[in-house]
Amino acid sequence: MRFSKFMSFIFLGLSVLLLSSIIHSDWDRISLKLWGRPGASDLDFNQPENSPAVGLISRDEQITTEVFQNTHNAVVNIAATTLTMNFWRQIIPKQGQGTGFVIDKKGYILTNNHVVEDANKISVTLGNGSKVDAVLIGRDPSSDLAIIKIPQRAVQQVAKLGDSDEIRVGQKAIAIGNPFGLSHTLTTGIISALNRQIQSNGGALYHLIQTDAAINPGNSGGPLLNSNGEVIGINTAIFSMSGGYQGIGFAIPVNRAKQVATQLITRGRYAKPWLGISGIGLNQDLDSLLKIGIHEGVLVAGVVPGSPAEKGGIRGGKTDLIYGNLRLSVGGDIILSIDGKKLKDMDALVAEVNRHQVGDPIRMQVWRNGKKITLEVLLEEMPA
Repeated sequence: MRFSKFMSFIFLGLSVLLLSSIIHSDWDRISLKLWGRPGASDLDFNQPENSPAVGLISRDEQITTEVFQNTHNAVVNIAATTLTMNFWRQIIPKQGQGTGFVIDKKGYILTNNHVVEDANKISVTLGNGSKVDAVLIGRDPSSDLAIIKIPQRAVQQVAKLGDSDEIRVGQKAIAIGNPFGLSHTLTTGIISALNRQIQSNGGALYHLIQTDAAINPGNSGGPLLNSNGEVIGINTAIFSMSGGYQGIGFAIPVNRAKQVATQLITRGRYAKPWLGISGIGLNQDLDSLLKIGIHEGVLVAGVVPGSPAEKGGIRGGKTDLIYGNLRLSVGGDIILSIDGKKLKDMDALVAEVNRHQVGDPIRMQVWRNGKKITLEVLLEEMPA
């Protein structure tokens, strides 16, 4: 009898343990069937003490959101339709996407030349989603800038243009654009470097702003802004091995864009300043060959007849010399600086000339016959 009772207790205990284990392992399912689902007010994350704080967490967030709210309605999506020929020699429309921003209440929009180049039709999508047709006012491949126009009644907001001469490396940079057609996308970063140079389809672009704010296809022509919401650059290109964002983007300084935009609106084209020389940058190897004791500056090889350079008294080379694979005319002037800024090579000279406008006088320090002289040259428009 005792053994039988003992076994009964053992069996009962094991049954209780087994039942407890089953209930414990499947309690959520059992409780859901017994009492049903909880109400919204029973959930911990809906309790007042767990609600997120209203407002922004940091001053940086406040700056970014304010810039977007105060600027995004001035930023537009641009769809440019061009006509191409397919394999069967049929004419078909092809559409490209880009960004622009309103710079004048009359409806003028600044964008990149490569966004609207060869476009047969230009359509603009505004911040409220409405679409209007735009007309091309003027474009300049050499600066990769263009102006289009929408009706004045369609303008919602005008972007505030800043001063790109005042920006510094390390400042906050905010980009707004339409990457991959995703309208009004904001990205942030810093000014990574200044005075960068890259090659574009229209030639070299000088004095560019480098930023790590994400710029992708479709961002072209959009504004790069500072913390005050002022446009400091026009996003134009990226450096990428994959075709997508890799942390290196470039923007045209807004002060340069103001000069070009003014002429495109008032004249329909940009008058590019012209000096009229050919030359090569000096280096130690060339200096050793010529034995002139100077290894920085631009050796003038040739001067275009009737050019501003000739009128200003600049002299080209007289004797031909083989330098590497080049036949070079030597014996001419060496341009050391323009307006006090030293020149290292021909690219630096072109960049300095491009900072000016047609009709501007420039002071050039020149090395001639073993001494420095100063010449003043009046820049003219580059011939077509």
